[in-house]
Amino acid sequence: MKKSKKLIMIGASGHGKVCAEIAELSSRYDEIVFLDDSPVVKKCGKHNVIGTSRDFYKLIDDKTEFFVSIGKFEHRKRIQEKIEIAGGKVATLSHPQAVISEMVTFNIGTVVMPGAVINTGTSIGKGVIVNTSSSIDHDCTVGDWCHISTGTHLAGTVEVGGCCWIGAGATVSNNLSICSNVTVGAGAVVIKSIEESGTYIGVPVRKMDKNSTVCLNTKASEQIRGGIPQYKIKGKKVISFIIMKPLLIAENMQIGRGA
Repeated sequence: MKKSKKLIMIGASGHGKVCAEIAELSSRYDEIVFLDDSPVVKKCGKHNVIGTSRDFYKLIDDKTEFFVSIGKFEHRKRIQEKIEIAGGKVATLSHPQAVISEMVTFNIGTVVMPGAVINTGTSIGKGVIVNTSSSIDHDCTVGDWCHISTGTHLAGTVEVGGCCWIGAGATVSNNLSICSNVTVGAGAVVIKSIEESGTYIGVPVRKMDKNSTVCLNTKASEQIRGGIPQYKIKGKKVISFIIMKPLLIAENMQIGRGA
């Protein structure tokens, strides 16, 4: 495969390190470097940080590709769209140990992690993260800027709207649709289509209401910085939960959204 001279990755995080390793394994690039807005971050793994995200404009040329390695979809979307408008080339990355049908279509800026399986007839949107050991079965559609988290399973003919986060270990049954801007909690099970944006947790999933009151235990309260979200599940109080970025753990129920 012909190599591009350089891959510039934006976001020097743990997610960035994983994406950089996938890029290395592709053997497409002679050089991989990072841009990051933190003034104290100088390297990401073994790769140098050479500037901030605003510097990408002056680095665009015919032999350079860009990849936004940021977990939060809002930032990933904003930066990738700027790169596209400026005429930069956006890469798509897939690990050699992912199993991907030849009949799968991808849009730009997507990454597929090791152990992931994507079956025939599936369409993956722009800027999607298909994380480690997740599976997306036949004839699914995953919208732009989604994150299909580690160990998540989408059964056949599932449609996921844009900007969704399907949490680690969640399962979505076949022939269902999930509208845009939905978070499905880790370990949750979706057995009916979701038609309203929001956060859903449990087995089977129920929507969480942020305007309700809950009782926090003291230890959890001490770990929370800033405002305290308040939740209720269809009239039933959640007795105790811990909020730590990026995880919210509601006793036996978990939600993850961004890094």
